[in-house]
Amino acid sequence: MQSTKQTSPPPLLRALERLPADRVPVWFMRQAGRSLPEYRAIRGSESILEVLKDPELSAKITLQPVERYGVDAAILYSDIVAPYVSMPLELDIVPGVGPVAGAPLRGPEDLGRLRPLDPDRDLAAMAETVDICSCALEVPLIGFAGGPFTVASYLVEGRPSRDYLITKELMFTDERSWHSIMASLVDVALAVVGVQVAHGAAVVQIFDSWIGSLAPRHFNRFVRTHLEQLASGISDLGVPSIYFGVGTAGLLPEIATTGFAAVGLDWRSDLGAAAERYGDALGLQGNLDPATLFASEPFLLDEVAATLRESAPAAGYVFNLGHGVLPATDPGKLADVVAFVHEKGLALRMEGSR
Repeated sequence: MQSTKQTSPPPLLRALERLPADRVPVWFMRQAGRSLPEYRAIRGSESILEVLKDPELSAKITLQPVERYGVDAAILYSDIVAPYVSMPLELDIVPGVGPVAGAPLRGPEDLGRLRPLDPDRDLAAMAETVDICSCALEVPLIGFAGGPFTVASYLVEGRPSRDYLITKELMFTDERSWHSIMASLVDVALAVVGVQVAHGAAVVQIFDSWIGSLAPRHFNRFVRTHLEQLASGISDLGVPSIYFGVGTAGLLPEIATTGFAAVGLDWRSDLGAAAERYGDALGLQGNLDPATLFASEPFLLDEVAATLRESAPAAGYVFNLGHGVLPATDPGKLADVVAFVHEKGLALRMEGSR
């Protein structure tokens, strides 16, 4: 169910289409979460997977940061591995650890456990959550799915990893099984974002957090084709897409040509250089270091201003952090950043273009 409240494209959508907007749009990855006292008050001690079964609660969490900060988008409260819980993978999200698969994918004999999703059965709660949010929001709702490499790393390793050794071993030694897994994960991602868009999401972000662990030639051989299919499928849904990963500075030439409308940069990437090289053809998002939110107010706002100036060569730009909001972040600092970007963002981008 699509919301009809917007009579003209809001700043986020205009930026992703590389069109002028009346302000620089801003939102934060992990804006709905542990940094908010109102989140902690209603979240309780239940597993996130239990919370996601309750559309009213999930929607309330999704809306909280929009109400508090005045950001230019909501992002659906969910998790990239949530769609896989119904599959025989023994999947859980363990506090302090992350996604854990008790029955990981290790070879061709395991491929049958990656089944296609039945949206009516597997994604009904998510669809209802998006319905509630779409009716309540005056700003776009961002839907999302996990990037295939990152989801594969959890399902193959069985838990978060630092070196992705088991994942890469499978990738290098059984290429046929690897591509079969990746194709299945793209199908799941497209089913997830298809439901989100059908029920009101106006933008899709793909979180491929650990893609930066790959060498460019391995990206091109083992991942590129799957990302191109994912980007094309999202484009067919009629909404813009954002691709985000950590440590991707060395992969930007490859990522920039996969077909996504925009790329989110982490704080290690040179935003100014990326804007110069890709800003005419690609929207850019990012990339303030989340740790700067723990600095003094003058230092923080100087960093925000520098980020805005660096973004100047990009025709379409969305202010964000270079990764998610850290749990101990002061919500007041985030509110100050939003106000600063809205008030001074256009002038600082113009200043950066001189």
